[in-house]
Amino acid sequence: MSSPEFKFSDAALQEYRDILGHYPTRQAALLPTLWIAQREFGWLPDAVQDYVASLMELPPAHVRAVVSFYTMFHRKPVGRFLLDVCTNLSCRLRGADQIVDCLSRKLGVRLGETTPDGKFTLASVECLASCGTAPMLQLNQAEFYENLTEASTLKLIDELASRDV
Repeated sequence: MSSPEFKFSDAALQEYRDILGHYPTRQAALLPTLWIAQREFGWLPDAVQDYVASLMELPPAHVRAVVSFYTMFHRKPVGRFLLDVCTNLSCRLRGADQIVDCLSRKLGVRLGETTPDGKFTLASVECLASCGTAPMLQLNQAEFYENLTEASTLKLIDELASRDV
């Protein structure tokens, strides 16, 4: 069985070319290029990492090392709604564990898992720099939901679950 071939869309390829102009070397442009790849393909399987390595003329091992170092890059598919719950000290002291437990019960998954319908992925992350509004979670690596309670967390999940695909 051969692996699927991955290539950037024309728009993503142009974005990649534009990014190269902002960095002194190709290697220096790796992180933003990986962001493009993740946005384009949803995650970074080995085949995508190989494509990025080839495109950037970098050793595949270097790309894999970077992808495996940063938790923001997904090496397996994630749900439509990625719930990154901060579990660092401030959030933990203010109830992050209860929020994780609440989400786990509601969604029927543990940390690092995706719901069978592919809608939600529950993850734990280190500090998201919102200690004063802990506990909190980040949705899809973009929106912050702060001062969470079990009630507000359940309301958020219900709202997200009702969104059209």
